Amino acid sequence: MNRELRRLQEKEEKRAKDRRAQMMAQRRRKERVGFRQFVSEVRTELRRVAWPGRREVVTFTLVTLITAGFVTLFTLGLDISLKRGVLALLELR
Repeated sequence: MNRELRRLQEKEEKRAKDRRAQMMAQRRRKERVGFRQFVSEVRTELRRVAWPGRREVVTFTLVTLITAGFVTLFTLGLDISLKRGVLALLELR
């Protein structure tokens, strides 16, 4: 009886393992879609996007450029002042 129960248990484990493998294979297949469906879904999503107007784009672009310029000048100023400070400390020795 012990041998028979062990064989039954092994069969059940094998079936469970096969079921898990089948489920994983189905999940993998469901995750991927065809190229045409992908392009169709992308076009649908792009239609839903609230695109900014010309005035908003110009405003945001100017804000971005001004901010980038300020950060660049600030970094340049820090770099120059720290360079001079380090050189002054090294000359003291």
